[in-house]
Amino acid sequence: MHPIIPPFPVTRLRRMRSTPALRDLAQENRLSVKDLIWPIFVTDVPGADVEVSSMPGVFRRTVDGAVQAAEEAASLGIPAICLFPYTDPSCRTEGCEEAWDPENITNRAIRAMKAAVPEVAIMTDIALDPFNANGHDGLVRDGMIVNDETVECLVKMGRAQAEAGADILGPSDMMDGRIGALRTMLEADGHQNVTIMSYSAKYASAFYGPFRDAVGATGALKGDKKTYQMNPANSDEALRLVARDLEEGADMVMVKPGLPYLDVCRRVKDAFGVPTYAYQVSGEYAMAMAAVRNGWLDHDKVMLESLMAFRRAGCDGVLTYFAPAAARLIGA
Repeated sequence: MHPIIPPFPVTRLRRMRSTPALRDLAQENRLSVKDLIWPIFVTDVPGADVEVSSMPGVFRRTVDGAVQAAEEAASLGIPAICLFPYTDPSCRTEGCEEAWDPENITNRAIRAMKAAVPEVAIMTDIALDPFNANGHDGLVRDGMIVNDETVECLVKMGRAQAEAGADILGPSDMMDGRIGALRTMLEADGHQNVTIMSYSAKYASAFYGPFRDAVGATGALKGDKKTYQMNPANSDEALRLVARDLEEGADMVMVKPGLPYLDVCRRVKDAFGVPTYAYQVSGEYAMAMAAVRNGWLDHDKVMLESLMAFRRAGCDGVLTYFAPAAARLIGA
């Protein structure tokens, strides 16, 4: 007797895709407004509060505009905004003193936003490039980006931001030892509840170009950032950096850029199980928007698919310029 062989396999995976209700029941990952951090650019340079030409739909904002963004975030349910400054070129020096001035554009924006909308968490950027005449994230001495002197500057920058009311410090500089130095300062100064989201695995990427337009750094950079940002060929190194930053006191870690490095996101989450974020950077956003404006891609579908990819890769959240548009579609 021959066994009875069914005409099709017993397991038909398409069954669970056959209706919207079944697809919802089988969905493995969910995208929520609570997963979003909205990066915005702030400036007090006259005439600079305009749309960034290489980032359609993204604007540099005055302090008043930043407050409006915080109000919009609150109304949409977006939990956090990350600030990046566009500074007057006349304020950019080799010593980067503007970076820790309590009255710089970032610190004034923090105070105004927290006064108006305290429930929205404010994340900052800690790196010297917006204030550096050389365009680098660290101090330059004899053509070299020096580490330890830069860390001292970053601590002063972080102290000013914490005193202004920042909730999350985001060291993006990639100097060695800066997380431990910042955590030590925060504890000593009574800012124990200020959190650190470390750009632990930040790659020397070609995807940052539009961001440099947004902060006015295009053309300012002398050389490249390969001596301190990561080699795109490496992922084991990313795990070492994350382990070190957690040991030094980071509360959350980040992989940057995002979509080209989803494998790194997954490895980090699997290895450490800590709050893990990715930054969908300016180049990723600009490419999608260029295709949308040419009619080649559907804005909403591509936006949501790309954001879901971060969740699938293990990210707890994502910094994205799509945050308001995504929030409107997802709903609080």
